Amino acid sequence: MFSTNGKLAGTTGVLLLMAAAGLAGCGGGKEAPRKAEALPAVRVAAVKLAEETVPEIYEATGTVRARVSSVVSARVMGYLREVRVQAGDTVQSAQVIAVIEAREIDSGLKQAEAAREEARSAMPEVNNAITAAKAQLELAEATHRRMKSLFDQKSITQQEFDEVEARLRMARANHQMARAKRAQLEQKIRQAESAVAQAAAMKGYMEITAPFRGIVVERKAEPGMLAAPGMPIAVIERDGGYRLEAAVEENRLGKIRPGMEVEVILDAAGEPRQGRVEEIVPALDPGSRSFTVKIGLAGGLLRSGMFGRARFPMGEKRTLLVPASAVVRKGQVEQVYVIEGGVAHARLVTTGAAHEERLEVLTGLRAGDTVAAPAPAELRDGSRVEVRP
Repeated sequence: MFSTNGKLAGTTGVLLLMAAAGLAGCGGGKEAPRKAEALPAVRVAAVKLAEETVPEIYEATGTVRARVSSVVSARVMGYLREVRVQAGDTVQSAQVIAVIEAREIDSGLKQAEAAREEARSAMPEVNNAITAAKAQLELAEATHRRMKSLFDQKSITQQEFDEVEARLRMARANHQMARAKRAQLEQKIRQAESAVAQAAAMKGYMEITAPFRGIVVERKAEPGMLAAPGMPIAVIERDGGYRLEAAVEENRLGKIRPGMEVEVILDAAGEPRQGRVEEIVPALDPGSRSFTVKIGLAGGLLRSGMFGRARFPMGEKRTLLVPASAVVRKGQVEQVYVIEGGVAHARLVTTGAAHEERLEVLTGLRAGDTVAAPAPAELRDGSRVEVRP
């Protein structure tokens, strides 16, 4: 019995303490508003909002690409003896960037040169043969003229005259044959020279050169690899020629034209720069429903792959502007303090493009609202305010 009564007494005491605490809390709640009302008013500057006419800017994102990019490839088969460039190197036009070792090409060039010299060495003998045949022909023609005169005078027989004519025909045939042999030899020499030129060109392909001055953006081969025609060795971009390729929504394309001046912002390059629309790709990307607009860039440190934004002028529009100093940001949330009846009310807003020191208001405010600008750090939702002149 004693134990049970002790427990009941303890329980009763706890309940009384809880009730007393609740009453104290209720009493404090009634005093809170009175304390808030007693706080001094926050002095603020106020701005009344109104719609204004501002330039309409459409912003599109894109990537910097080289205007001219070349994949330098091997043109003959052989083992790579050297690769003389690394990614990031600057190369000059015709600079050797790799060397291929191909003994078969060297051997072919030597054989072609030997065949050409052999053909050339036979030319004096053929020329001598032509000279001899020509001399025999001239003698046969002179003899024929004399015998013809004698034959007309009946001084020689028909048989003797026929023999003279036969020797003339033979001399003519020998001369023509000698000239034909020289023509054949000349053709053989031309073929040999062509073979030498071809072999020399193949030997020239053993040295792979840069097509223009530029920057090596990728090295695709290593020494010791077996190169084959068409195998890529390196990727080179022409120095100084870059464009921003921006994706533009199809409903904006009607207001964009070649030659248009565009402001370009590259996050990695610092200050905004001016660009010019050089090309509008006519094909539409069915996935994003956008067109690619290529904007020429000049000057500065540019590299392929940089992220950029293009700001296209679209004319003018009417919009509501709020001072940037009036917007309070808390993480991803934006709010301003609207003043109504001497009290500041926090209101969530969505802002858009910046116009100097003011921001476009997309949602949350309307024309005629009065906002605190700048918003003091001590200002809270429900604070009494005193608008200073």
